[in-house]
Amino acid sequence: MISAQIVKNCLEELTSISKVEFCVQDTNGALYARTSNAEITDPGMISNFCRQAVDSQIIGDRYILKVREDEEVTFALTAIGSSDYTLMVARIAVSEIQNLMHAYKEKYDRNNFFQNLLLDNLLLVDIHNRAKKLHIIFTVPRAVVLIEIESEESDTNAEDFLSGIFTAHNGDYLTEVDENSVILIKAVDTTESYDQIQQAAQVCVDMLNTEAMLNVRVSYGTIVDDLKNLSKSYKEAKMAMDVGRIFYADRKVISYNELGIGRLIYQLPSNLCRVFIKEVFGDNIPDNLDNETLTTINTFFDNNLNVSETSRKLFIHRNTLVYRIEKLQKSTGLDIRNFEDALTFKIALMVMNYLKYLDQKDY
Repeated sequence: MISAQIVKNCLEELTSISKVEFCVQDTNGALYARTSNAEITDPGMISNFCRQAVDSQIIGDRYILKVREDEEVTFALTAIGSSDYTLMVARIAVSEIQNLMHAYKEKYDRNNFFQNLLLDNLLLVDIHNRAKKLHIIFTVPRAVVLIEIESEESDTNAEDFLSGIFTAHNGDYLTEVDENSVILIKAVDTTESYDQIQQAAQVCVDMLNTEAMLNVRVSYGTIVDDLKNLSKSYKEAKMAMDVGRIFYADRKVISYNELGIGRLIYQLPSNLCRVFIKEVFGDNIPDNLDNETLTTINTFFDNNLNVSETSRKLFIHRNTLVYRIEKLQKSTGLDIRNFEDALTFKIALMVMNYLKYLDQKDY
């Protein structure tokens, strides 16, 4: 059902142009929306009018017209005035409200369709039939872009900000699956147009960060060539979101096709991960490395184990860096200046992050 505020806004715009005041009541006569100077028509009179066969009626100084949705009377619109001009404007108002009702009903049906499609709640024949009714082209390359809002207690609707850029006219659709996530179903030129998906994902991050002041993380799945496979792209986007949150926390956009070693670790059973950590560190598992140590390790890895370059990036003396590395070696038994030990330590850090994620999830 279209909101009363939307109907009121529509009527106020018409009133500002035509100077005719309007009141909308439901079939029982209860007030739904009205302009500031419009008087409410007697509820019994409205109820009687809605049961009659006529579509319009003049009563005293006002015209009353029926507003229909799918051939059923939904509202009665009262236009204050008894001239032919008032009747003409009232008919325009009825047409506008009916068009709005149709548009919002189609939007609701479309959201419902995509939500069920992504969750695998539709049969193949239903997908075809409902897509046809909703004027959604079946065979267009598309990918699911998942936008997760990390800002707490925000009243901002992310979908409203994005709806001006990604429109159904361009083949893009926005929907929601929960209060913290928005899904963009992005149409692209070909099944290889991942640069378009990456660009759209970055636009989502930039706009919501700067315009809506929301902290968001975006992931996307692979491009599929028809609607029935969209649920596959959605599952991939969800997996990419989890993997990105665990292993690539500094990246705001993560693609399912670029998960790297995080993909492998994410799919390992937890008991195997714990065996690996025990094998690497024994009883001296470095559960809580301080920020200084983690920054040193990550910068060292980012600079290909180059001591001089790492010390320059960290603005510390070379000997200070060597001291930190040797201190880490004493506590873990791994010398990260050695490639094999560095590789083992890097994977072990990722596995520990994964185990922490699983523990928090179970908790």
